[in-house]
Amino acid sequence: MKPYVVIGAGPAGLCTVRRLQEQGIEVIGLEAHSDVGGLWDIDSPTSTMYDSAHLISSKRMTEFSDFPMRDEVAAYPRHDDMKAYFQDYARHFGLYDRYRFEAWVEAVEPDGGDWRVRYRQAGATHEIAAAGVIIAAGTLHEPQRPQFQGEFKGEQLHSSDYRSADIFANKRVLIIGCGNSGCDIAVDAVHRAKSVDMVVRRGYYFLPKFVAGKPTDTLGGKIKLPNKLKQIVDGWLVRLISGKPSQFGLPDPDYKMYESHPVVNSMFLHHIGHGDIKVRPALERLLEKGAEFKDGSSAEYDLILEATGYKLHYPFIAQEHLNWQGYAPQLYLNIFTPQYDNLFMMGMVEAAGLGWQGRDDQAQLLAKVIKTQQTEPQAAQVFFEKVRSHAADRIDGGLNYLALERMSFYVHKGDYLKALRTEMDALPV
Repeated sequence: MKPYVVIGAGPAGLCTVRRLQEQGIEVIGLEAHSDVGGLWDIDSPTSTMYDSAHLISSKRMTEFSDFPMRDEVAAYPRHDDMKAYFQDYARHFGLYDRYRFEAWVEAVEPDGGDWRVRYRQAGATHEIAAAGVIIAAGTLHEPQRPQFQGEFKGEQLHSSDYRSADIFANKRVLIIGCGNSGCDIAVDAVHRAKSVDMVVRRGYYFLPKFVAGKPTDTLGGKIKLPNKLKQIVDGWLVRLISGKPSQFGLPDPDYKMYESHPVVNSMFLHHIGHGDIKVRPALERLLEKGAEFKDGSSAEYDLILEATGYKLHYPFIAQEHLNWQGYAPQLYLNIFTPQYDNLFMMGMVEAAGLGWQGRDDQAQLLAKVIKTQQTEPQAAQVFFEKVRSHAADRIDGGLNYLALERMSFYVHKGDYLKALRTEMDALPV
């Protein structure tokens, strides 16, 4: 019997291999690096991690529910703790033997009703005739690099190139972008740079990592509020805890809480309040020695760092196979393609608080669907008829997510997990 091929050994890939293995489904994993961990292994050639990176969600809200992180690991683990965690997970569930490492996938192509996967390993090209393919290659690898007017003659890089704050030593630094990575890097820079400016084009909700000594994301939840009401209540609580961004010279968000991903950082507002970081409006143009901004001001810089995010990028497969619409593939439950019943996406999902367990819930559903295809084909056919008719459905909980690239595969956690459970319960095996 032909195997299923899982591309990637990050958290989504690992739990997918585990769940397929549990169902007795033949599976081969392919990973470009020499070990598991994906993004969280800073030594991986595909990782965009940096030295100071930590989880922005707490360990208890992020871990696999049946494989908790060790008690001695900090509430917000650093990247090397996460790498060790995924290595422990792979060892515990016997996943290493399922993977071929240093295997760079070059092409995934239809082959009759099956798939042909071509990969490069140790200088040689190999092919696998696969019953199906699961793409779990991550979402934070391909940098989003906007085009600016003008040209800067100094050092210019993307946050994907950033590793250590040593690059900021005694330099005038401009950071473009105020997402979680941009704020982390700005906090790194203030300890080494001569000056740090940050371009902030739109408003954000800012959350501290701890409230009353507890991780912020562990608070609340005992009383379930309707989604719209929770938006209002949590937005009010954020203003009570952190204040309005305009009090720090930042733009206030012109959207409601949860319509874009919040920034979780305990030190960013602290450094703005101490004058360590200067807020700048949107960029007008780059200059040879610096930048000009929309308010007519300008400044000289030695280094410009673009913390402008990432875009989905799966260069080994044609976009039409993934039903790509706009910024992202349009898939049922962010997993199932409408034109194929043996091509799947894992981990292409984001939601506040979804954690690795949310990815494992995806994997359990996928494994059950494939098992149903093998043992109850009529029931599987009914499921895929639903996939084809509902691929455009987005589980947003009634929230109006901003029309941004990074929000294109965002879901509402509670409603999404409920939808996964509903499909699981409906399958016969």
